Amino acid sequence: MVALWRGVARIVGRAGGWQPTAWHSPGGQRVVVVAPHPDDEIGCGGTLLLHRRAGDQVHVVYVTDGRRSRAAGLGPDAIAERRKREMAAAAPALGLAGAHWLGLREGEWEESALVRALRELLRQTAPQIVYAPSLVDFHPEHIRVARCVARAITDPGSRDVTLRVYQIQVPLTPLLVNLVAPLQAVATELAAAMRCYATQLGSIERCLRMKRYGASFYHRIGREGGLAEEFWQMDRHAYGRIHEALGVLTDDGFRGVRALPFTDPLAYVRGLGARRVLRERGASR
Repeated sequence: MVALWRGVARIVGRAGGWQPTAWHSPGGQRVVVVAPHPDDEIGCGGTLLLHRRAGDQVHVVYVTDGRRSRAAGLGPDAIAERRKREMAAAAPALGLAGAHWLGLREGEWEESALVRALRELLRQTAPQIVYAPSLVDFHPEHIRVARCVARAITDPGSRDVTLRVYQIQVPLTPLLVNLVAPLQAVATELAAAMRCYATQLGSIERCLRMKRYGASFYHRIGREGGLAEEFWQMDRHAYGRIHEALGVLTDDGFRGVRALPFTDPLAYVRGLGARRVLRERGASR
């Protein structure tokens, strides 16, 4: 079934003629990734490995402890501790310069506290690039964390940064994607990092399918049959503007890629109107 949808993605990609920018790094950059849960950074994990190869310094901020996962039949405290250990194993596999564990109790944290923590971490790390979660999502924690990032980076006096919105389980789609990273050079290393999250392999497999579809959509950049990660790149002011659009979105939400691939295309077509609104907000001056 995945092969069928990859073929459809390739046909749609050819017909659409989309030509996003191919990812690159000049080297020597400072990069921060904001991950709502431990394992969410895998959404841009291949790109983090590319940054490492380019000589960039990558820091990941792990916001919550993931205690509501219910994976492996573990209780909240046990799964939170297990996910922290998995993060500790994945961090060196991804070549991180810094793994910043905030460990807020999932579902029980205050946005004001996270905004303060993010401001301080951004001050300490002084990144040029921030990989941020997406509003194009159904998970309330992902959306709340994205909103806090917007508040932290748009304060008066905040330094200018480039924002790259990354996907977790809900596709941005070609309506929003303007930057694509082909991953064939780091595919083996990415697979090793993914395996560190043993309790989350089901959700990670969905993320992996999206990387396969990305390589098919943008086959001029990614190698057909390979993997690619998709981003919506913008400046910090545009990232702030798209969060102002929350109150005017008219669609009934977004759909993620689910456990079985039969309905994967629905994740790409549901919420297209909302994506158009967000694109317009991001582009407005």
